[in-house]
Amino acid sequence: MTDSQQFRADGHAAIDWAADYLEGIGERHVMSTVEPGEIRAGLPASPPEEAEPFADVLADLDRVLLPGITHWNHPRFFAYFGITASHPGILAELLAATMNANGMLWKTSPAVTELEELTLSWLGQLLDLPPAWHGHIEDTASISTLAALCAARTAMPDRPVVVASEHAHSSVDRACRILGLEIRHAPVDDSYRMRTDGLDLSDACAVVATVGTTSTTSVDPVPKIADAAAATGAWLHVDAAYAGSARVCPEFRTPGFERADSLVVNPHKWLFTPVDCSCIFTARPDDLRAAFALTPEYLRTSAEGVTNLNEYGPALGRRFRALKLWSVIRCYGRAGLQATIREHVRLAELFEGWVRDEPGWEICAPRPYSVVCFRPEGEDARSEALLEAVNASGEAYLSHTRLDGRHVLRLAVGNGWTTEADVRLTWDVLQREAARLGAGLAV
Repeated sequence: MTDSQQFRADGHAAIDWAADYLEGIGERHVMSTVEPGEIRAGLPASPPEEAEPFADVLADLDRVLLPGITHWNHPRFFAYFGITASHPGILAELLAATMNANGMLWKTSPAVTELEELTLSWLGQLLDLPPAWHGHIEDTASISTLAALCAARTAMPDRPVVVASEHAHSSVDRACRILGLEIRHAPVDDSYRMRTDGLDLSDACAVVATVGTTSTTSVDPVPKIADAAAATGAWLHVDAAYAGSARVCPEFRTPGFERADSLVVNPHKWLFTPVDCSCIFTARPDDLRAAFALTPEYLRTSAEGVTNLNEYGPALGRRFRALKLWSVIRCYGRAGLQATIREHVRLAELFEGWVRDEPGWEICAPRPYSVVCFRPEGEDARSEALLEAVNASGEAYLSHTRLDGRHVLRLAVGNGWTTEADVRLTWDVLQREAARLGAGLAV
């Protein structure tokens, strides 16, 4: 068998494996229960001396690795933020890996740069963003936020403070640590939104407004924060990594986005694109370029009038990430994206109603989108034990947060294959396990 024939055979086997995995994923335990070191112990400690067939790789994937996978693509994965590696996204990842292009410069693969520019234009249109904004793709919101805050620091080097809500994502704190900036947390109101009364930006190079906070998906008052930023010259960065995707639906478009200096939206969270794909938009591309552009002799080219996207962020090498986002947008269309997001919000609203109507349970925060914060009444120990029991069952997987010092459960709907039956089953499991634990809750 020639190398090409072997590749075709192995490729068919890999696609069959992927199709079988996705078809049967709903029957698997969502959360991995292996012990630390168990996966490594199941594989040889040293590399092979001779070549092994790809079939052996697939065999070990089934035998050793899958038990150590928590299935983020499972329809009952409700922890953190639900995500989806959709069919077009998966296939586009395969094609991108096949070409293995590095779009560090326009010249090194013009299609990588130009498709990224086009795809971000498409996404901006879907999300109703200003058409003149620059957009490009980073790996995660952590890096997109780091890039934005680096640009703000470069533009205002004498202002060493970043202001963000106490419910802002930890990536803001981490970016400040990396950049040598001071993070100052603003308090939140009863709905976990940043308070703007007394907001002091006098020494801040940037203020971060969050639309869809990690714990509760609360929405900071962006217009008021934008007013404060404009009055002091601070850079306004909007972190909409999760909830920004919901803007594909007009009814979920909160005001103030158009006043941002930078914005991050993660299609790998709620736009059915495989990890990793984080989109950063900016009204101030020259400031990003001032922070990052560095062209040694070996990167100089004669190409004129082109964009070299490495000049707008921390990384030089650039994967062909746009191919998967472009494929998802094409294969879903605006209508398909809207329908799926609306269904997720409907399912979250349905679950919220079940919890609210059941004695012995409580809703702990407003629900702007598709994340429900709830808990069994009583001490934290009950909520903590219930989370452990539900996740250990393998039937569903939830995460938690702390609100006002209390342990709170989170159910985040975001997988493209989640159905009402999945949400109902999870509610049944929660009630069953609460009863089994003797939490005194009605079943």
